Amino acid sequence: MADGPTLAAAEAMMSGAERVAVLTGAGISTDSGIPDFRGPQGVWTKDPATAAMFDYDTYMSDADVRRKVWLMRRDHPAWDAEPNAAHHALADLAGSGRLSGLITQNIDGLHQAAGVPDDQVVEVHGTMHRVVCTACGLRTPAPEVLERLDEESDPHCLECGGIQKSDTISFGQRLDPDVIEEAAKAAEDAEVFVAVGTSLTVHPAAGLCDVALSAGATLIVVNAEPTPYDEAASAVLRDPIGEVVPALVHATT
Repeated sequence: MADGPTLAAAEAMMSGAERVAVLTGAGISTDSGIPDFRGPQGVWTKDPATAAMFDYDTYMSDADVRRKVWLMRRDHPAWDAEPNAAHHALADLAGSGRLSGLITQNIDGLHQAAGVPDDQVVEVHGTMHRVVCTACGLRTPAPEVLERLDEESDPHCLECGGIQKSDTISFGQRLDPDVIEEAAKAAEDAEVFVAVGTSLTVHPAAGLCDVALSAGATLIVVNAEPTPYDEAASAVLRDPIGEVVPALVHATT
């Protein structure tokens, strides 16, 4: 647990806020058995070459890469993962009526599984629970496509034959401007903006801290490693997310 004065100060900031926006990154899901990307035990830290599989142009041009990515998606730990204490705490925050928006860089769907309503979750990097055809735009539940891997190593769209991919944002792929606008509005409307389990190095998601600060919000950073926004934050909490987030949320209820 964070040291008393630091956590107590952050709890006081939360307790007085009627509108709290939260930005979550991979660090919030590690307690659910899903590794992060850039942490000491992160997927890309341990195997930097893996990052190339998340490049859009590489994926589109190389069938062998697509085959590897499909198998990686099928074996992703998120399919069996359960929401952890931090996810459940944010669902409690939503239930209290004080959550003005939950912006997530994660694709695992664990916020919704914990009970946060769909219309309060802004998935800036998409979701692994859907597959999209890059040619015609058809969206299909991911399990339906993954079931085809026993017969097809690179399952194409059943409607037009186009290349399909997980409905997530890859490197080199444009983010949905409507989604980014929704995320920015949530940040701008917040009295307190809490960044949880994110390195705050990936933009435009990291820039939401600037949006919130410019609008007068208080920034709280909950992350094990230093971030570029620590100096701008009113509180920086390094201790376990599964302990800190419930403590912050319970201070508001």
